[in-house]
Amino acid sequence: RLRTLLEHFAAIDDPREPPKVRYPLREVLFLVVAATIADCEDYDEIALWGCNHLAFLRRFSEFHFGTPCADWLRVVMNRIDPDLFQACFCDWAQRLRPDAAKLIAIDGKTSRRSHDRKCGRRALHMVSAFATSARLVLAQEAVDEKENECAVIPDILDRLDLDGALVTIDAIACNPAIAAAVTGRKGDYLLAVKANQPTLHREVARYFDDPAAKASSHADIDKGHGRIETRRCHVSHEVGWLSGDRRHPGEPRFPGLAAIAMVEASVEEAGAVTTSRRFYLSSAKLTPERLAEAV
Repeated sequence: RLRTLLEHFAAIDDPREPPKVRYPLREVLFLVVAATIADCEDYDEIALWGCNHLAFLRRFSEFHFGTPCADWLRVVMNRIDPDLFQACFCDWAQRLRPDAAKLIAIDGKTSRRSHDRKCGRRALHMVSAFATSARLVLAQEAVDEKENECAVIPDILDRLDLDGALVTIDAIACNPAIAAAVTGRKGDYLLAVKANQPTLHREVARYFDDPAAKASSHADIDKGHGRIETRRCHVSHEVGWLSGDRRHPGEPRFPGLAAIAMVEASVEEAGAVTTSRRFYLSSAKLTPERLAEAV
């Protein structure tokens, strides 16, 4: 499977003059990806990993002159087209597991060690589409501010095959435009609703607080190391009150809304119990079991 990654990287042009090429570009890119998969986070770690795993790398290509140093990696990686590099990698990932994208989690993360206070460089924020069951990153975009994560999500969705997939997204992207971007590509959304949308959050919570609420439920109990966690997933398909006429100006309308959901969690540890509740909107006809799998 890794060998086919070399074939995908062959589509990227090498900007260097051929007589001066000591390390073939496809080997360099292969090294960077393999080391990143192994949890390396910067070029110093990648260069060290390459030295320590040269025998492994030579199972896939010659690496005649070994692996380059960190400074050399920085120079070469800054000269290639990042969009083409990402496209080649994402195509490889999706071909590797064409069924992997049935459950996709889109999430933002701040990269450790990416800030430089001396140079005034802030930490890098990455928004990733992650195939949960296959544990594969399908696409990524960098943003300069965490608050800008929502702006790049439509671009990420455009690069994915969402047909039949359930896409989970944190509360920062709980808006009709993102929901429409998912359903427009034949996927279903599962959007977290949090306090940053106080009216919607309050009304969904009030619905599940009503003893007469029509909902199906599923419970999971996880015990171990002196800790007991209980999760109860509740799903209701009674969404007419959210999808009908607007009850007040500006009330959001989510396309294809089919379910609202709540996850109650309680954790008992060292004699203390903590509880939490999370709420969701979905265009899928969810079952409580599917909700538990997705969140």
